[in-house]
Amino acid sequence: MIVVVCPGQGSQTPGFLEPWLQNPAYAEQLEQMSEQSATDLISAGTVADADTIRDTAIAQPLIVAAGLIALSALFADGRRDRIAGIAGHSVGEITAAAGAGVLTRNDALTLVGERGRAMKAAAELSPTGMSAVLGGDEAELLARLEELGLEPANFNGGGQIVVAGALDALASLAANPPAKARVIPLQVAGAFHTRHMLPAVQHLTEVAGRLTPTDASLPLWTNRDGSRVQAGARFVDLLVGQVSSPVRWDLCMQAFTEAGVTGIIEVAPAGALVGLAKRALRGIPTVAIKTPDDLPAAYELIDQQA
Repeated sequence: MIVVVCPGQGSQTPGFLEPWLQNPAYAEQLEQMSEQSATDLISAGTVADADTIRDTAIAQPLIVAAGLIALSALFADGRRDRIAGIAGHSVGEITAAAGAGVLTRNDALTLVGERGRAMKAAAELSPTGMSAVLGGDEAELLARLEELGLEPANFNGGGQIVVAGALDALASLAANPPAKARVIPLQVAGAFHTRHMLPAVQHLTEVAGRLTPTDASLPLWTNRDGSRVQAGARFVDLLVGQVSSPVRWDLCMQAFTEAGVTGIIEVAPAGALVGLAKRALRGIPTVAIKTPDDLPAAYELIDQQA
């Protein structure tokens, strides 16, 4: 049972699309996706520096476009029929929605372009950020967050929780963390997946009303609580709400275990989710598709377990 996972913001690195653009078919796809998302994805994925592609409005369509290209290659030659399901982390849920047939490629790119710009605008309303908390007791951490007016944003499993909110509160947490916990500030522009993103939710609700979702044709798990969702309209509602609510990737991985997953393939820009799986789902084979050179290993994993 092979599950495909789609990464979220922070997985991009300068120049990561260069190897993909060597293939004219992928280059043509990127040109089309640049137009649909209103973002110069080719420049962003090749010559742009780290600061440029950290911009939320650029990072989100860039990540989804890369994932869609990798999915098109992975699912070719009938392999899609041998995939047991798909899920995405944060903005990667848009990639997963397209992979599951809930959204067309154009609708996915329209949504992610609007999402990135709306979340950037919301982040600019007040000085907020995010920090990763590694280790420590979860209950103690959550109590400390409540004291400081912070919120959990990503439950990533393996003892990692990303928290978000006002910068001064994050500094207070770092200065006085829970016992046996480390607090690492993240280079992001705002408190994503918290109440600070509610203005973006309002805008994306309007955008979602113009989309035409269909029911999932692959098993599809949601970040909301790790459950499977088949109804396309329901999944789009969850996509919108997810912008201001925590990403429960820990529950998604728990659901994979309960479903009997025997292999995980992460699409580009890959690495982060495979890393989490290696800690939380020990012993399960994984493949990270970072460049086209990684595709044969992904094909082999599918073929071995078909």
